[in-house]
Amino acid sequence: MFDKIALLGFGPGGWGWALLQGAANTISVALATLPFGLALGLVIALWKRSDSVMLRALATIYTTVFRGVPELLTLYIIYFGIQVLVQQVWSGFSIPPFGAGMVALGLVLAAFSSEVWVGALNSIQKGQREAAAALGLSKAQAFRLVVFPQLIRVALPGLGNNWMVLLKETSLISVITLQDIMFIATRANVVTKEPFLFFGTAMLLYFFFSLVSAWGIGKLEERTNRGFAAFGGATR
Repeated sequence: MFDKIALLGFGPGGWGWALLQGAANTISVALATLPFGLALGLVIALWKRSDSVMLRALATIYTTVFRGVPELLTLYIIYFGIQVLVQQVWSGFSIPPFGAGMVALGLVLAAFSSEVWVGALNSIQKGQREAAAALGLSKAQAFRLVVFPQLIRVALPGLGNNWMVLLKETSLISVITLQDIMFIATRANVVTKEPFLFFGTAMLLYFFFSLVSAWGIGKLEERTNRGFAAFGGATR
């Protein structure tokens, strides 16, 4: 029993440092993907509400494709497919696993988060934009100062769910040799033949990250709802 626990240690023969590095890589990919995916998702959501038929069609095609295609397939297309295509023109080109994982997961996150953004945008009354225009604010200023703060409050629960899903989907990047939690746990299992020990440890690490994320999202929701609650929940 103690011999097995020693395998998780930080001494010779222990996998402790490797697991910590894998955990750091997992969080790094998730944090790098989040702003990219959410920003692109917001752009797609604005396209869906655009007056342009072409933009609405492009947004619908985008979300249909990336919500319908398995995330692993998207990852393979970015890492292997795009790399091969570009190498036809630039032979020295290569995509690092971190970058491929961030782009692939970000594209998928954008497709799902766009639906959250659309729902939040629909909850903002048109009269607020008209009032901002009456005050002399440009469309960009009205969005930044009036719409976006309310948008975040309404969208945060859904975006929080997107983050939790993203956190778990980072495990897919182990298949392209990025040394995340699952990559290290799998390699440790191959060497030691202790699947329950290392995959159980990986499960606990993901569970810990999920608990911390749930706590952080809850705090953010409390903060964004302070002004809303102070005025009795009125948004009009």
